[in-house]
Amino acid sequence: MASNVNPTVRRRRLGQELRRLREQKNMTAEQVADRLLVSQSKISRLENGRRSISQRDVRDLCGVYEVEDERIVNSLMQMARESRQQGWWNAFGDVPYSVYIGLETAAASLRIYQSLVVPGLLQTRAYAEAVIAGSSPEVTEADVDKRVNVRMRRQDRIRGTEQPLRLWAVFDEAALQRVVGGPHIMREQLEHLIEVSQLPHVTVQVLPFETGAHPGVTGQYAILEFPEESDSSVIYLEGVTSDLYLEKSDDVHNYSLMYEHLRAQALNPEQTRKFIADTAKKYAR
Repeated sequence: MASNVNPTVRRRRLGQELRRLREQKNMTAEQVADRLLVSQSKISRLENGRRSISQRDVRDLCGVYEVEDERIVNSLMQMARESRQQGWWNAFGDVPYSVYIGLETAAASLRIYQSLVVPGLLQTRAYAEAVIAGSSPEVTEADVDKRVNVRMRRQDRIRGTEQPLRLWAVFDEAALQRVVGGPHIMREQLEHLIEVSQLPHVTVQVLPFETGAHPGVTGQYAILEFPEESDSSVIYLEGVTSDLYLEKSDDVHNYSLMYEHLRAQALNPEQTRKFIADTAKKYAR
């Protein structure tokens, strides 16, 4: 199987096709579940790409939807096979947010708002170690190291020269003032921010405290957009025990509009670099 096949994207596209076939038959997910003697939640998870789907599932669903064209059935079966292969992140074992990593790996652009720490794609290794160890004190040293390695591997999307991820990061001044790992690590992190912010495909903006209340006070989120028009944009909301993925057009529109307000209220990129440089000076002592 081709190594560039992204199983997360294959599951999403397969789920979209299965939903389209169901809607063409004017059937509800509950009706399909009753026919197959499975739970309605299973049908929903298959359609939203959050659950691995077997070729048997595809065959059974095609039977319910009375798909007679073998080319369509074979194409869907092929997508099911590809959706079950492993992504690069599987080599690191059990990764809590593997669905998000699959989406990020396939995305063409990412807009992210962070309120408390520097976004993961912009973190140095030392800063990432301190963040992960501090936020998950029950995690073993080996697991911290694994999660840091995954985070560093994800950064290949912005370091690479071939189709790099277009990244726009807005974060609160709190991320610069919170001393993570000690002054030396903070200075190294802020210097790294200045450096990476000068890449042509990366934009960094800071919301200073003096901005006051802004649309990001309700929490962090990310907006992922994909190169294929058939792949809808995704809003990612990170939780402690589970994550939320929103794909409805109204949700995407509302979060995108909120992000435009954040960008307008934040310091522009040049002002941001100066602000970060001035903040870094206090960590030199």
